[in-house]
Amino acid sequence: MLVVFLVGSAGSLHRADTITAGTTLRAVVSGLFGLVLFQFTVGNGWGYAVEYHGTGGEWTDLPFLIPLVVAAVAGVAVTTQIESVGLGAWGAFWAFVVVAAVVALGVRIAAGYRGAGAR
Repeated sequence: MLVVFLVGSAGSLHRADTITAGTTLRAVVSGLFGLVLFQFTVGNGWGYAVEYHGTGGEWTDLPFLIPLVVAAVAGVAVTTQIESVGLGAWGAFWAFVVVAAVVALGVRIAAGYRGAGAR
C-alpha cells in the first residue's frame, strides 16, 4: 500500500514544474486517490479469488476463470482502441464485475436446480 501511495505521489510531483506547497498537497491527494483505486480494484479481485477458493472452488474452474479472461480481453481491447491505459484498466474492472455477477447468478441457479432435484 505504501508503494502505491508513493508511486502516485511521485508521479504527480514528477509532472509538476516546481515543487510548492500546492503541488505537494496535490501529490499527496493523488497518491491517496491512487491508493483508494488500488484497494477498490485489486482488493475486490483478491477477495473474489479467496472467497471462491474458500468455498471449495478451484482456481482452475471455468466459472472462476471466465470473468478474469473476459476482463483481460476487455482491458486489452479498450486500451488498444482508446489508447489509454487508465480507461483500459477501468473497462477491465467493470467487465470483470459484470461477468462475475452473471456467472455467480448462473451458478447459483444451476446449483438451486440440482438441489431441488436431489430431494
